[in-house]
Amino acid sequence: MEQAPQTKHIIMLPFMGQGHIIPFLELAYNMLHHNHNLNITIVNTPLNINYLRSAIANRPSPSSQIHLKPLPFNSTDHGLPPNSENTDGLPLTQIIKLFHSSASLEPAFRLFIDEVVSSVGNSMVCIISDVFMGWANNVAKSFGVFNYTFTTGGAYGTAAYCSIWMNLPHRDLANGETYDEFAVPSFPESCRFSITQLHQFLRAADGNDEWSRFFKPQISLSLESSGWLCNTVEEIEPFGLEVLRNYVKLPVWCIGPLLPSIMLKNNSGLDTNPGVIGERTGKKPGIEAEKCIEWLDSHPIGSVLYISFGSQNTISEMQMMELAKGLEESKKPFIWVIRPPVGFDLKGEFRFEWLPAGFKDRIGKRGLIVHNWAPQLEILCHRSTGAFLSHCGWNSVMEGLSQGVPLIGWPLAAEQGYNSKMLVEEMGVCVVLARGVHSRITKEEASRVINVVLDEREGGKGEDMRKKAKEIGELIRASVEINKGSSFKAMNDFLTTIIK
Repeated sequence: MEQAPQTKHIIMLPFMGQGHIIPFLELAYNMLHHNHNLNITIVNTPLNINYLRSAIANRPSPSSQIHLKPLPFNSTDHGLPPNSENTDGLPLTQIIKLFHSSASLEPAFRLFIDEVVSSVGNSMVCIISDVFMGWANNVAKSFGVFNYTFTTGGAYGTAAYCSIWMNLPHRDLANGETYDEFAVPSFPESCRFSITQLHQFLRAADGNDEWSRFFKPQISLSLESSGWLCNTVEEIEPFGLEVLRNYVKLPVWCIGPLLPSIMLKNNSGLDTNPGVIGERTGKKPGIEAEKCIEWLDSHPIGSVLYISFGSQNTISEMQMMELAKGLEESKKPFIWVIRPPVGFDLKGEFRFEWLPAGFKDRIGKRGLIVHNWAPQLEILCHRSTGAFLSHCGWNSVMEGLSQGVPLIGWPLAAEQGYNSKMLVEEMGVCVVLARGVHSRITKEEASRVINVVLDEREGGKGEDMRKKAKEIGELIRASVEINKGSSFKAMNDFLTTIIK
């Protein structure tokens, strides 16, 4: 009689940020759709576990095979405000404290792995850790279990992020050179990066600063794992993947896009019923999906600009004012997910004095202002959405491109500047409006860029961007086709590797 296969125990360790936690959850669902004989546990701090519990509460089977394990954590022990267990709402000056605090989870994580290994044996355990939680590799080695690194970003952005932090190739510019472009190790010499694409703390990094002291060792440890998982699609990032594979010198499985299946079944430009996609973040939107869809239904196909800077970002007061004036001058309909500007409490109440006097009355029904959170997936799936002004965080990029929506880039942190560079130079689906919270923009430039991307004239730049975005969307959706798509096959190959 044939013996039933033993259940493999997968322990997932995401970094404490919404843009990391939710892709890990989608990865868990994706793995279970490929192989039901898995037992998956996501490990994190108590408040993040509560977010995950809310996010999976209304999701269908196989949620019962996804377990959540909180690890003890007290943010005030690390100089953070009470109940600060996530990047959301933290000012940039304190986010580095959160990064360093993540290493404090190691003792409790080690105890948990000990319990699991003692119960099922080390051959039945596998760890998948965030690229920023490289210390998990040391834990894995001490128990004789395999650890795989998961980067929630794309290939190009991840390769640039890791190489720049590890090598700080821009330091020569900081030491007196006036030319602002530099080469990055592992990238071809011809692929130059600009210092304006770097976050302010990276620009100032010297290898001994608090940011370098976190990223360099964690990335180094992640390079010691057994392989990397990347939230991208083989066909859309050929150059980025070549660079990443040459850099990590390990197997890299492209298992993206980690999106709800309804987005990947949706043909670009078709409506979805409100509420079908649902809220996967465990957070309550500032507007009901039904009201948002109703507003979108009242506008022509491809006419609406959607504006969102992600779960933890905002822009300066001056930039907010000029963007609002540019929106008014462009005369294009828009949905703007808005938070207080830099220097104010991101979780605080929005004050309309941060916008031009009378702005809300003048735009009337042409603009929809949403506070804090929006039903982003439903908006991007709607046929009226014609462009996405984004911080170019990778989750947002994949959500937009999966629906064939071109982008206006405004990178603010992390690898977003490299993502926007790739979207412009490699894909041709993006125009950059600004970089960071210190760059100066004018209402005229904002209006011009918005009109360029939403231009419906035949042969224009907007039409070319939409055409390319649509082609990429088709490649993204094709990648998950059962038994045929490249990402479907990559996931099968990865699961075969860890289960054998």
